[in-house]
Amino acid sequence: MAVRAIRGAVQVDADEREQVLEATAELVAEVMRRNALTTDDVISVLFTATPDINSEFPALAARKVGFSDVPLMCATEIDVPHALPRVVRLMAHVETGLPRSEVQHVYLRGAQALRLDIAQ
Repeated sequence: MAVRAIRGAVQVDADEREQVLEATAELVAEVMRRNALTTDDVISVLFTATPDINSEFPALAARKVGFSDVPLMCATEIDVPHALPRVVRLMAHVETGLPRSEVQHVYLRGAQALRLDIAQ
């Protein structure tokens, strides 16, 4: 098994608690599904949110879907002018047998524009 980092992001329509939780849960679920992972495979997850999101911690969504014993952390993205607004990002560190070239990074909703080169 190797340790791999998996990236992902999702854009929300508005900074509303339920939208942040629902979109983050969708992102986490899709990362897990596309990479055939269980929570036992996850070492840690770093969540970031653009400065215009402050209605809820994105990590709460992961806790609600079963990441009860996985170390999670939230931070704010750098406030870069003209950056895509209302984006939650994640970087998950996982143990997997997948080679780096087969890791599936997940960009959902408007966040696909962030990484057209790797968004599936």
